[in-house]
Amino acid sequence: MKVNQAEFIISAVGPSQYPEDALPEIALAGRSNVGKSSLINCLISRKNLARTSSQPGKTQTLNYYKVNQDLYFVDLPGYGYAKVSKTKREEWGKFIEGYLLNREPLILVMQLVDLRHPPTKDDIAMYEWLLHMGVPVQVVATKADKIPKTQWPKHLKVVRETLGMPKGVQPLLFSSELKLGKDELWSILEQAIGYGANEESEETVSVEGETPMTEAGTSAE
Repeated sequence: MKVNQAEFIISAVGPSQYPEDALPEIALAGRSNVGKSSLINCLISRKNLARTSSQPGKTQTLNYYKVNQDLYFVDLPGYGYAKVSKTKREEWGKFIEGYLLNREPLILVMQLVDLRHPPTKDDIAMYEWLLHMGVPVQVVATKADKIPKTQWPKHLKVVRETLGMPKGVQPLLFSSELKLGKDELWSILEQAIGYGANEESEETVSVEGETPMTEAGTSAE
């Protein structure tokens, strides 16, 4: 997808503030400082549209970013930040859970995990919950530039096995600094939202090959 326009829309604190134009929504979930804002900026080829909070764990809103007239990226509050009180974490959990279960335009969750470290208990809990609830999810392993290239396969294996990902489903290797995985991730997102589907349906040509996999079901469809 060629991004011609990208803009911040709103920091929503509840359903009454969610956009009403029914564009597909791609949510980003992950621990604080896992690189959600950097990933958004990389995908839209902008440096500072998505801003990182100066205090990890502080963001308490759903941040909506509109891309062209095609979709929204929805940056969810980071989970697992130790300095946030248990009560506050529970409030955020209910807030996020309500969005993930009840938001009709939501068609895919990108769950970001830090490639450098094994997924945490919070990462595992989020992944298992998404699977259990039938929410389509694509795991993205970020910060690949922080470790040697020769170590990538080993770390990806740790991510896959720790999360318990189904056989044949792999995390997507990503680096905002290197633009690594950008094109591959856009392909998955385009398929998820049906981008270009009208043109393809007119051709009636069957194309063989692998389908990008998501974990709630099997494919991004």
